[in-house]
Amino acid sequence: MQVTALAAALSAVTVDDELIEIAEVELRSWIELLIVAGISVGVALLLMIVVELVLRLLATRHAWVSPFAREARAPLRFLLLVAALWVAIDLAAPPTPISGVVERVLTVATIGLFTWLVVEVVDFAFVSALTRYPTDVANNRVARRARTQLEFLQRLSVVVIIVVGVSAALLTFPQMQAVGASLLASAGLASIVAGLAAQSTLANVFAGFQITFNDAIRVDDIVIVEGEWGRIEEITLTYVVVRIWDDRRLVVPSTHFTTQAFENWTRTGSELLGSVELDLDWRVSPAAMRERLATVLDGTTLWDRRVSVLQVSDAVGGLVRVRILVSAADAGMLFDLRNYVREELVEWVQLESPASMPRTRVIMDDSGTAADTSAAVDPADESARQQLFSGTPEAEQRAQQMMAPSADPVSSSESAGPEPAARYRAPRPRAESVRPAGRGG
Repeated sequence: MQVTALAAALSAVTVDDELIEIAEVELRSWIELLIVAGISVGVALLLMIVVELVLRLLATRHAWVSPFAREARAPLRFLLLVAALWVAIDLAAPPTPISGVVERVLTVATIGLFTWLVVEVVDFAFVSALTRYPTDVANNRVARRARTQLEFLQRLSVVVIIVVGVSAALLTFPQMQAVGASLLASAGLASIVAGLAAQSTLANVFAGFQITFNDAIRVDDIVIVEGEWGRIEEITLTYVVVRIWDDRRLVVPSTHFTTQAFENWTRTGSELLGSVELDLDWRVSPAAMRERLATVLDGTTLWDRRVSVLQVSDAVGGLVRVRILVSAADAGMLFDLRNYVREELVEWVQLESPASMPRTRVIMDDSGTAADTSAAVDPADESARQQLFSGTPEAEQRAQQMMAPSADPVSSSESAGPEPAARYRAPRPRAESVRPAGRGG
């Protein structure tokens, strides 16, 4: 019994020693992890300082470095810190379930932060390129085309980078790798189903590619879409934003610009022509009006000195239509110029040429009206009062014939009275006496 108790005591001591040894090993591993993590974070901080000093040195020579450093500073710092912790966990963490979870989280975080950094770098590159093409100049057709294509490529690049980053993060999970393999095996059927389900979206995407690179519309173009006058403000992968003149926004699918007609006022250039029409009296002087138009245009900076025409385009209906054609550098200036010319010419008509104001003429002539009327209708003339079915015996006879077509006109005339009957009855032969021969008178 004593031997058994002593053996049990010795085994217990051995187990305790093993547990203590395991605990010491785990503690040593965690201490090593903390040391490695501290060293990694220190290296990351040192690398941040070096990068910051290099960027500041470059900023003294290149102007673009300072805004680039502002954009990339945050994602770069987070990326270095998370990458340092990820390396430390991968090198010195004890093989426990918790360390595995932490390592997976840090791996996904590193991929996400790297994706963020790449997006910021690409955005900065495209923004820097866009600054080389200003659109607030007179001849900006090439600049608007370049901005349209660069903005479209910028959005497309960001989408591709994000998709690749999300895919890389998902592929770190073994389950997602199996799903990816199965999807790759059935890619043909999946692509057909996806194409049918997203037919409208894909059509808009391809239409976005088409309108971006075929130069049909560009950013800042003046267009008329759905009866609305506006300016192209944004071209995305699937839709186009048109800024209406009253600051409303018209969102149009990209397929609209590839399947339906629309007006583009600035496709080949920003210069435009506009007309002003005035309806004036026949006494207007086109020559004097041309002189006033020349004075008005010379006194404004809205006119680009290309076109100035005044013509009488119509002269019917008691008015003379004067059509004025002027030109301006862009649509906005043309709108203001047309209104300005209209106001100045209306004021000129009011103050200097009042005879040119529109008038409606009515000629009234009362001379000889009564005499002509009396001469035309003579009360003594019986034929002037004749009517078709009343007023005269003949008219009454016609009325009776219409009511009784089979009646005898002679008997009908007799019923009207002795005088009409005597007028219309056929003359009767006069009776003569015949005496026998040989007998006297």
